[in-house]
Amino acid sequence: MHVLDPARFAYAPDAWYKPTAQEIGTTAQLGHVLDAHGIRHALLVGPNSGYGLDNRCMLDAIAQGAGRYKGVAVVRNDAGLAELQELKAQGVVGIAFNASLLGVDYYRDIGPLLQRLRDLGMWAQVQVKADQLASMRGLLRDSGARLLFDHAGRPEPAAGVGQAGFAALLELAETGRACAKLSGYAKYSALPHPHPDIPAYVNALLAAYTPDKLVWASDWPFLLAPARIDYGPLLTLFERLVPDPAARHAILWETPRRLFGFGAPR
Repeated sequence: MHVLDPARFAYAPDAWYKPTAQEIGTTAQLGHVLDAHGIRHALLVGPNSGYGLDNRCMLDAIAQGAGRYKGVAVVRNDAGLAELQELKAQGVVGIAFNASLLGVDYYRDIGPLLQRLRDLGMWAQVQVKADQLASMRGLLRDSGARLLFDHAGRPEPAAGVGQAGFAALLELAETGRACAKLSGYAKYSALPHPHPDIPAYVNALLAAYTPDKLVWASDWPFLLAPARIDYGPLLTLFERLVPDPAARHAILWETPRRLFGFGAPR
């Protein structure tokens, strides 16, 4: 999930996109959404939209949450150890790498940063699309860092589970330190909700990663959504995609609690 509150934390002047109206999601609004659906914890991701490298809004939400939230921050590719340690002390568990927006070449020099994340036990959260992961696979695999892949790798829906990028995602499950999010269906489905072209990808991830290495995410408040999206219908769709109650319990509770340290002291 993302928090965006331009009234309290102004957007960066050079932000590539500035969310407005229903795309804004303040910390107070986030709490209301979670309470309405009985959600105890959430992972907050610093958005490239609006804030760029400015993590203040997210860090403020984590502080207000008093243990309810953890975060994934956005930093420069050359962010040093001290900066990462300070973010970790404030409840940040990982750093976001958005190749789907910025391109693969933008991240050619992140080897040292990945090693620092490895040493700190933090996650490298990677968002790719189509076949981008095929070219990043070696760098990520050899880094030793914990890997968290956004939005099921955003495959091309018509290309099938054998396409190079998605095949790389399935292969990285073998490292034992990679996890994936079942989320962002509207970002890679060619069909409207309930996205009947995505079950093959979800099933492939369930087989490769198992519920012990999968988490669910809503992507609230749904920036640049192609059509209306709501939190409740996404939960219902997840129940249809993962019909086994034990698997759902792992993905919605046990796995994220273990991976991100919810309930543990900072």
